[in-house]
Amino acid sequence: MIRWTSGSALLAALALLSACAGGVIPPSAGGPAPARPASGGPSQSGEIATRPVPATPRPALPVLNPDDLTLDVTTAAGLGVRPGPDIGALIPSGERSRLALQAFRLSCPSLMRRPDPSGLTRGSDWNNACAAASSWPEASASEFFSRYFEAVQVGDGAAFVTGYYEPEIAGSRVRQPGYDVPVYRRPPNLVDVDLGQFSDSLKGRTIRGKVDGTKLVPFDDRGQIVGGSLAGRGLELAWAADPVEFFFLQVQGSGRLTLPDGGIMRIGYDGQNGRDYTGIGKLMKDRGLIKAGSMQDIMGYLRSHPAEGAAIMNENRSFVFFRELTGAGPIGAMGVAVTPEATVAADPKFVPLGAPVLLSLDRAEPNGIWIAQDTGGAIKGANRFDSFWGAGARARGIAGGMSARGSALILLPIGSAARLTRP
Repeated sequence: MIRWTSGSALLAALALLSACAGGVIPPSAGGPAPARPASGGPSQSGEIATRPVPATPRPALPVLNPDDLTLDVTTAAGLGVRPGPDIGALIPSGERSRLALQAFRLSCPSLMRRPDPSGLTRGSDWNNACAAASSWPEASASEFFSRYFEAVQVGDGAAFVTGYYEPEIAGSRVRQPGYDVPVYRRPPNLVDVDLGQFSDSLKGRTIRGKVDGTKLVPFDDRGQIVGGSLAGRGLELAWAADPVEFFFLQVQGSGRLTLPDGGIMRIGYDGQNGRDYTGIGKLMKDRGLIKAGSMQDIMGYLRSHPAEGAAIMNENRSFVFFRELTGAGPIGAMGVAVTPEATVAADPKFVPLGAPVLLSLDRAEPNGIWIAQDTGGAIKGANRFDSFWGAGARARGIAGGMSARGSALILLPIGSAARLTRP
């Protein structure tokens, strides 16, 4: 699920910008929680405010050799890991663990065959756990994790967690009164160029643009597209009712359109125009236009100042294109459907995609076992995660205000950590 999400306490703007505020071409990117937060009334922007449930995080383990943290900070193996505590008493039973077991099962086929850039595991390490997961009873999911996994702490173990969700906005398959915001499919003249094919010094770098005569030029930016540069070319996949809601759906990278007949049309990321992403929450806060920087604050300002708001949204020159999704979804970076309240986005250089992650944070809602099934352009470095909360008002309320800190442990198959820890 290509998400352009997350942030810090500027939140939804950044927390929305987490999973996908990406590089030259941003990287690609739906059970109740153990603790249900109390909800307040609607804010001035019409959002439902969700009050955090405080918790006391478990302290991270002390770093055995602080000098290790300066050796190689590009991967988990290079940064350094240390054995974690016995996890038997740390994994809570209940819905979070049950959902995590479901998500782990989905990840197993990819987990066992894909390379692990973190350097922590090999594909064969996961065979026993995946075989057991296929028939393990969900009622004892916590026992599964404690039996087949051991914990390691990557680096200093200090975790920062934001949230993302699957937006649900009003839309229509055809243009009609009240539905005037085009949802575009990927234009056929949008091309990707692998620069590494032209120079070894550019390996791993990609640019996106369009061909104009004999030149590759930047593709239209948001302002040009909103102004109609793609109109009349038959690229309209659907029509949204609210430009502000659609802007935030683009930030998330996928979502649902609630159709006039009550049906649902799910749309997912199908490319981006190659322009740099700009998080408008920070921009607006720096200008003194809003105070807290939450999604509710941002939306409230955009709606109460429509002309200024439209100009601000266009300062984010990035524009996302969509395709219709059918079947399970949304789809994460592992190619499987992400699981509400069980999937986190992580940096694959520090967490094997598909691995369980045990979070202990200063907010109760995200505490417990999650599965790293997704990635995001702003989710970089060790112990940085973006938690997926699903769709609907509650998911939106929690994800839009999620900013939690504490400690994180990565769970690896028993026996695999021995070759990682330094004497």
